[in-house]
Amino acid sequence: MNHDGYSPGYIRSILQSVKTIALVGASANAVRPSYFVMKYLIDKGYEVIPVNPGLAGQQILGQTVYAALKDIPKPVDMVDIFRNSEAADPITGEALALDPRPSVIWMQLSVRNDEAAARAEAAGLKVVMNRCPKMEYGKLSGEWLWVGGNSGIISSRKQSLHESGKVQSLGLGPKRGY
Repeated sequence: MNHDGYSPGYIRSILQSVKTIALVGASANAVRPSYFVMKYLIDKGYEVIPVNPGLAGQQILGQTVYAALKDIPKPVDMVDIFRNSEAADPITGEALALDPRPSVIWMQLSVRNDEAAARAEAAGLKVVMNRCPKMEYGKLSGEWLWVGGNSGIISSRKQSLHESGKVQSLGLGPKRGY
């Protein structure tokens, strides 16, 4: 796969298919990007499970923090890596050791590890690198336009409200079954 550009359809398929996200590198600090990404994804109806060994057993946004992926007591659909590029390889290895495996490895903005991506794809997982699911959701839903961003998508499709009735979703929210 070309990891320099992802089609809106590819990103949309991921965001529509996943329900449970393990966020590796979660922070309890409300000004850290991982905190507000976690909050945003929870607000969109995803179950987000924080992973941070230094905060294990504590709570972030009402969710119990786990020390490692293997400690999460339920399957996860996606592993969102909020660590540096070097850490992405061992985290991907941990994800591949899970049973069942997640279906997606997502590396946050500025996180890219081609070797980890190749291993995950060879095992049948989808991979996204150097992207933020919050930003990608915002682009697909039209929210990105509210802050002056260019979604890169031209569509005549009418935008729909999220099930909360408060934000646009382009169908990402209501089809999730929440």
